[in-house]
Amino acid sequence: MTKEAYVALVTCFNEDETHNYEATRAQVRRQIEAGNNILCAGTNGDFSALTFDEKVRLTDEVVSEAKGKCKVIVNAGMPATFETVKLAKEFDRIGVDGIAVIAPFFIACTQDGLERHYLTVADAVNTPIYLYDIPARTQNHIEPETARKLSSHPNIAGIKDSGGQQETLEAYMQVGKDVEGFDVYSGPDHLVHWALQNGAAGCISGLGNVMPEVLAKIVSCFNAGDEAGAAAAQEIYGNFRKDLYGLGFPPAMVKRALWVMDHSVGASRQPALLPDPEQDKQVEALLKKYELIK
Repeated sequence: MTKEAYVALVTCFNEDETHNYEATRAQVRRQIEAGNNILCAGTNGDFSALTFDEKVRLTDEVVSEAKGKCKVIVNAGMPATFETVKLAKEFDRIGVDGIAVIAPFFIACTQDGLERHYLTVADAVNTPIYLYDIPARTQNHIEPETARKLSSHPNIAGIKDSGGQQETLEAYMQVGKDVEGFDVYSGPDHLVHWALQNGAAGCISGLGNVMPEVLAKIVSCFNAGDEAGAAAAQEIYGNFRKDLYGLGFPPAMVKRALWVMDHSVGASRQPALLPDPEQDKQVEALLKKYELIK
């Protein structure tokens, strides 16, 4: 099976916090050129700061720019099943390749509640649904056994694991091995190569916004049977991750590093952290160290 790389694409804003759709389109083109697919409106895409209509417009812009040159998955997850279904139906209409559904946040859910949530969404659309587990942000965790139960639904195609726990990722991948058509995508940037070696269908990475070519190289080398090349690319990727995330909150640092490289991406909407000139100097030094800028 050919493995795939997705980048959790940033959403670009103007100085007044309105959307800069042209800048977002430019980021789509950049990822296509590197050889990556796209996850739209995810954690690194400021999805929680976007309105319903903005998510629909953003997805339409990304799909229009991609023009079938890469796959596009979009996150529809919201706290309530009702709004999640409404969003999923809009994305279904636009014509995306998959709909990721982040676990409900703010609302505490039982595993039974999570099952009902995902089954309702999967029943409502024709586009394949991907579970999206990131308990550090949602406070709700999709247990591996729950993923196994949900995998029997014909329209639930897999899961994105952003929990960062290797043991949980292993359990999800066992479901993927046992259930045909249930694909597991690794979210943690430091586990890309390991996950590919152990049965993941691919990865969905935020850091790929800053290092798209390195991410693509991990996956392309692996697909070509070049384990040494994949390991070397992963080492660069992992080292940069450690250095960059050592400066602050990961999604914010990804957006800020990209801003240092290209101001058109803008800052995140408030109340995200304000730009810090001293931190920007540290980011700039890192980007030079890794030869991402001159």
